[in-house]
Amino acid sequence: MSHDKDFFEMVYQVVRLIPKGRVTSYGAIAKYLGAARSSRMVGWAMNASHSQKEYVPAHRVVNRKGLLTGKHHFKTPFEMQELLESEGVLVKDNKIIHFEKYFWDPNKELEL
Repeated sequence: MSHDKDFFEMVYQVVRLIPKGRVTSYGAIAKYLGAARSSRMVGWAMNASHSQKEYVPAHRVVNRKGLLTGKHHFKTPFEMQELLESEGVLVKDNKIIHFEKYFWDPNKELEL
């Protein structure tokens, strides 16, 4: 279990680096961490992120198509969209409009 905890903490460290007004995907985080096939595990980390002492901007992590697949893990069904929109990200029908414009790829943005 401590291996999972370590992985989750690495996920949170990456998510905390996503700039306001940008989003990334579960898969991009997994790939950056050297675990390309672990996007589902990144999702599990995001589901547990609300219990962290240090804030994790989980609303900035979406699926590879820009869908707000994690929205049901927020206090209300609309909170994820509201947080993104407050940062200038356009969302319609639970999907980020112009996803490629807002996409932040840790593999390109961060030094390994």
